[in-house]
Amino acid sequence: MAGQDEDQAVPAENAALPSVSNLDVEAVAAEHALLSDKVAQANLAYYQQDAPFISDAEYDACKQRLEEIEGRFPELAHSGSPTAQVGAAPDQRFAKIAHRLPMLSLENGFSQGDVESFVQRVRSFLNLPAGVALEFTAEPKIDGLSLSLRYEGGQLVQAATRGDGAVGENVTANARTIADIPQKLAGTGYPDVLEIRGECYMSHEDFEKLNQSDTGRVFANPRNAAAGSLRQLDPGVTAARPLRFFAYAWGEVSAPFAGTQIEAVRRMRDFGFQINALTRTCGSVPEMLDAWAEIEQMRATLGYDIDGVVYKVDDLTYQARLGMRSTTPRWALAHKFPAERAWTRLEAIDIQVGRTGALSPVARLHPVTVGGVVVSNATLHNEDYIAGQGADGSEIRGGKDIRIGDWVEVYRAGDVIPKVADIDLSKRPPEAVPYAFPTICPECGSPAIREEGDSVRRCTGGLICPAQAVEKLRHFVSRAAFDIEGLGAKLVEELFRDGWIAEPADIFTLQDRYGHGQLTQLKNREGWGEKSATSLFEAIEKRREIPLARLLFALGIRHVGEVAAQDLARHYREWDALVRALDTARPAALAHRIADDAAQGERDAARAEGRRARPSEARAAALSQVDLSAAAINAWAGLIAADGIGPGLAMSLSDAFANQRERAAIERLVAHLTILPPEARATNSAITGKTLVFTGTLEKMTRAEAKARAEAMGAHVAGSVSAKTDLLIAGPGAGSKAKKAAELGIKVIDEDEWLTIAQR
Repeated sequence: MAGQDEDQAVPAENAALPSVSNLDVEAVAAEHALLSDKVAQANLAYYQQDAPFISDAEYDACKQRLEEIEGRFPELAHSGSPTAQVGAAPDQRFAKIAHRLPMLSLENGFSQGDVESFVQRVRSFLNLPAGVALEFTAEPKIDGLSLSLRYEGGQLVQAATRGDGAVGENVTANARTIADIPQKLAGTGYPDVLEIRGECYMSHEDFEKLNQSDTGRVFANPRNAAAGSLRQLDPGVTAARPLRFFAYAWGEVSAPFAGTQIEAVRRMRDFGFQINALTRTCGSVPEMLDAWAEIEQMRATLGYDIDGVVYKVDDLTYQARLGMRSTTPRWALAHKFPAERAWTRLEAIDIQVGRTGALSPVARLHPVTVGGVVVSNATLHNEDYIAGQGADGSEIRGGKDIRIGDWVEVYRAGDVIPKVADIDLSKRPPEAVPYAFPTICPECGSPAIREEGDSVRRCTGGLICPAQAVEKLRHFVSRAAFDIEGLGAKLVEELFRDGWIAEPADIFTLQDRYGHGQLTQLKNREGWGEKSATSLFEAIEKRREIPLARLLFALGIRHVGEVAAQDLARHYREWDALVRALDTARPAALAHRIADDAAQGERDAARAEGRRARPSEARAAALSQVDLSAAAINAWAGLIAADGIGPGLAMSLSDAFANQRERAAIERLVAHLTILPPEARATNSAITGKTLVFTGTLEKMTRAEAKARAEAMGAHVAGSVSAKTDLLIAGPGAGSKAKKAAELGIKVIDEDEWLTIAQR
C-alpha cells in the first residue's frame, strides 16, 4: 500500500489504541466496522484508482488490529472482512456450488446474415412488426473465465465458476483476492440478494510479466493464465496473480434493479464493479454491425483479449418473454470476429477413430502461433475435404487437394479446434502425392465403409474396435452423462487398457470384482490408496440412480445428444416404454431404410441416364412392397412425431437396439440401474404433466413463445394428436388435428382460453 507518505511511521493514534481485551462488544464492533471500511477504501484506492492515501505501515497496522479483534471476538470475522481476502488453502479440491439460475453459453454468429437472422427471430418470437422499436446492447466479448458472485445484504458471500452451467467450482476465497471484485457493494438501492456475473481475465501486459516471472510454468494465452490463476488451491497464489474482472450480467436477484440491460450494467458500475466502457445501445442491424466493426478495429489496442461482440435485447421484459433454450438464451448472440490465420507445414495426417466409428483425419503441423496460441494440430474434417470437394461434389479451395508436405494456411474461428483453410501450391514439394484415405480401420483392421449420403467413413468393428470401446466409455463417464466423481477419462482409459472394464456395465461390478472387502487390488494401483478406492466405489453407488435423459445421452448412440435425450425422455417418460416402442417400430424402421436405398438408387440411375430423378416415387414403391402391421406403423409414427426427433435419429436408435451385441450390453447396464423419469418443469400449474398440441394460427402469441411457456409450466408439447393428448389449443385454420381431437374426445380450447392458463 505504498503511497506518497510510505516512509512515515504508524500514526500515534493507532499505536495508542487500547487493548482489545479492555473493550466491550459494542465498542469493538464499532471499531471493527470503521477499520473494515478504511481497509476496503484503501484497497479500492490502491488497486482501482491508483491513488493510495495511506502508507504500507498504516495499512498493515489496520489489518493487524482487525485480526486481533476477530481473534478476541470471532463472531465479527464475517466472510466479507478484509482479513478473509486470502485465507488458508483448502485441504481438498474445490467444493461444488449449484447455480440457482444456470450459467448458459451464448449462441454464436459469424456474419451479417447471422445477425439479421437473430434480430428477425427475436421479432418473430415476440410478434413485433418491423415498425416497432427494438433496441440491443453491444459489448465486447471478453476472452476470460466466467464467474458468478453472490452478494447478500451487500456482502460478498460466494463465488463460483461456470462449471457445466448447472454446477460450478467454489472459488470464493480466491475471488476475494481480485481487486476488481468488491467485498461490499457500494452505494445504495441494491437488492438484498444479488448475483453478479462477468468475466475474470488478465491483461496482455500482466500476462507477459507473469510468463517472464519465476512461476515454473509458461501459459499459452491470457485466458488460460486467468483460469489457472483463479483455480488455485492456495488463495495466496491467486492473490499474487494480476487478475481483473468485468461485470456484465446477473443471476438470482431478490428484487429487480433495472428495466433495461444498459441500465443494469450502469447500476453494476454504481455498486462498485468495473464495466466495459465500450458497451452501447443499438437500434438497428446496421448500428449493431457498426459497433462490431468499431470494436474489431480497436481490438489490438485494448490491452486484453476479446473474440467478438455480444448483442443482447435491451428491454428486460422482452428478455423474460424470450427465455432460454436448453443451453443458450434466445435474447443474446455472440458475433465472433473473423478467424485468425497463419501459414505452416503439414507434416503428417493421422486418423483417429471416434466412439461412433467415424474415421477423422487430423493434420499434424509444424507448430505455429495463431492468435496467441501455439497450434500443432488441425482438423481436416473428412476425405472429401482433403480431396478439395464439398459434400455435394462442388469444389472447395478451387479444387486443390491437401497433401503431406504442403504449406497450409491454418485458422482458428469461433471454436477451439484449428482448421486448414488453403494451400500454397507454389511451395508444394515435388514428391508430394495425393492422400489415400484408409479403407481399413487403423485400430482394429475392420473394413471402414462409407454409406451413401454420409460424409464420413466408419469402422464396422463396433464393440471389437478398441478405439470405439474406450471412446464410448469416456463418453459414458463424461460430465453430461453419468459424471462419476473420481472416474474421469484418464482413469477409464487405464482401466480399459488393463482389462478391468470393457463396457459400461463393468463399472458397476468393479467393487465386486476388485474390492473383495479389503480393496486389495484397486488400492494397490499406483497413486491409489484405500481412501481413494472407497471414494470411487461410493461415487459409483450414487450413480445407480440416473435420470432417463442422462442414461440415453450416456449410451453414445449416434445423433442422440443432450437435447435429443431430453426430448425422448419427456416423450416416453419411462425406459420400458421407449424400448417397447423401438421394438414395435423396428419392422417399419427397416422398411424405411429399404425405401431410403431405393430413393438413392433412383438418384444414381437418373444421374447416369441424364434424366430427372423421382426419388419420392421410388421410395413410395419400395414401401408399398412391405407388409407392415398397424402396430409397427403407429409406433414408428409416434417415434418420429416426438418433439425434436426426426427419421435419422429414430433410425439410429432403432439400429442400436436391434444390434444384438449392443442391445445385450445395454441390458447388462440397465440391470444395475434405477432409471428415474424426467422431472416436470413446474409442479403447481394446471397443465403440469399434461401433453398439449398447438394447431392453427395463434394471433396473440407466436407458436414458439406458446411452446416455451407451456414447457416452462411443466407440460409436454407434441407435434401430433394421439390418444395421449390431453389438450388441443386451436387457432384459426385448425384442420385435421382438430378433427382427430374431436374423434378422440380430447378437450379443445381457443387462444383466449390458452392465454388465461398461460398467465396464471
